[in-house]
Amino acid sequence: MFTSEAITRGVRVRVESEYSADRSEPSKNQWFFLYTISIANEGSDTVQLLTRHWIITDGTGHVDEVRGPGVVGKQPTLKPGESFEYTSGCPLSTPFGVMEGTYQMVSENGDRFDVKVAPFTLSEPYTVH
Repeated sequence: MFTSEAITRGVRVRVESEYSADRSEPSKNQWFFLYTISIANEGSDTVQLLTRHWIITDGTGHVDEVRGPGVVGKQPTLKPGESFEYTSGCPLSTPFGVMEGTYQMVSENGDRFDVKVAPFTLSEPYTVH
């Protein structure tokens, strides 16, 4: 399991990623990874997650970018002290890669800002990189 963590303006984003063997087919160059993200509001303002932006780099250096509203179909609002957790997945054509990105948040007063998701590793176990 791989982890990363970053704090932006009182919002902590922690990621744990793992290889999903049952959803992968290495013989067909298809690897699948799960990641669980916890978003915790440690600040003093209520914030809402509006959009996500992912930068996914596979083992060959190929980069994909994914943008869209919310996460797993939700745009959670977090009061101070609240957190939201979800699990999603990422397919790759290599047994190794890296993901990072941002969530666009909005505070109660309408101030929009990007919260960093620190880079985290996607890796098949026992793979040398």
